[in-house]
Amino acid sequence: MSRQGFYFGAGPAALPTPVVEQAAQEFIEFDNQGVGLGELSHRSGQATKIMNEAKAQIKELLKVPDTHEILFLQGGGTGGFAACLYAQAAYKFYKSNGQAKSVSGDYIVTGVWSLKALAESKRLGIQSNVIAKAEKFVEIPKIEKVNGDFVYYCDNETVHGIEIQGEKTTPPVDFDNVCVDISSNMFSRPIDVSKYSIIFGGAQKNLGIPGVTLYIVRKDIIEAQEKVDIDQLRNAGFPVAPSFLDVGLAVKNNSAYNTVSIFAIEVIKLVTARLLANGGIPEQTKISKSKAEKLYNAVDSRKDVYVTNVKPEARSRMNVVFNLKNPEDEERFLKEATALKLRGLKGHRSVGGIRVSNYNAVTEEACDAVVKFILDFK
Repeated sequence: MSRQGFYFGAGPAALPTPVVEQAAQEFIEFDNQGVGLGELSHRSGQATKIMNEAKAQIKELLKVPDTHEILFLQGGGTGGFAACLYAQAAYKFYKSNGQAKSVSGDYIVTGVWSLKALAESKRLGIQSNVIAKAEKFVEIPKIEKVNGDFVYYCDNETVHGIEIQGEKTTPPVDFDNVCVDISSNMFSRPIDVSKYSIIFGGAQKNLGIPGVTLYIVRKDIIEAQEKVDIDQLRNAGFPVAPSFLDVGLAVKNNSAYNTVSIFAIEVIKLVTARLLANGGIPEQTKISKSKAEKLYNAVDSRKDVYVTNVKPEARSRMNVVFNLKNPEDEERFLKEATALKLRGLKGHRSVGGIRVSNYNAVTEEACDAVVKFILDFK
């Protein structure tokens, strides 16, 4: 299959061409079964095999310890904002033997997505505290003392192009109950899973297609949501998870309590198999770093044309965000890029400008093509 040009959209994002080719064939007919993956029962033996293989590959790639479970839910990252809260409410109430009166979360706000997560906590009546907030979303803010029952943050903010720095993903605070959204940089560098209570991420940026969200949840959190008395929880004023966002129910039913997208999970299986075959996370870490350096070097070398607002120590490897020094040149930049079949470069509608999303499926060839265009644009 031939696909012309390169795509740099922020999500849904590019997929490796071999994955697209195999998934397309399997959508028509899977494993000589006479049905395609869009028709396969989510409780069939074939579906269970797909889910188990995907989970095994994720476990191998991320070195997930036995203290945690891997599961698939729906609702995207936005559903994850709420799922974390429901799980934390059940955990606090269960741990206190029904004596707790409330649950509180400490939020590190570095961009739009952590800000939306904070808003969701208020919507659900969770006591939420901001322990760090970047005023203009151009840097990683100083983190104040943790006071809540859990800490929440987003590891990579796609809109402004800010990422928590480090050779691997690890909490920016020393605390035993940390939730993290890794939707946009998962599988691009190692993560110390043992340091987190809940890890989640929508698949559609670095792992697959829309329709499924990956969760990695500590087993004591799951146990609490499985065993807590729902009536007591509700009567105490705590929010109760709808069934499709209940991590306890998901684990008990092997992620198939409701009709999960087996096709989306098969894409995850294909993507993770490809990662394993190509050197795993260590190799992908090197590639991501190399591509990001090329992109930032190109933008920085043309200060007569481009402006970057994010401080170098906060720059995202996944989303390179910049503006044209002359805003009137932006439309021409995008038109000329499209003419060269470099697509998906328009910045988020809330901030404008240019955004080059540098996810795992963006090849070195694609990166070099957009770098050349950035350098050549006049």
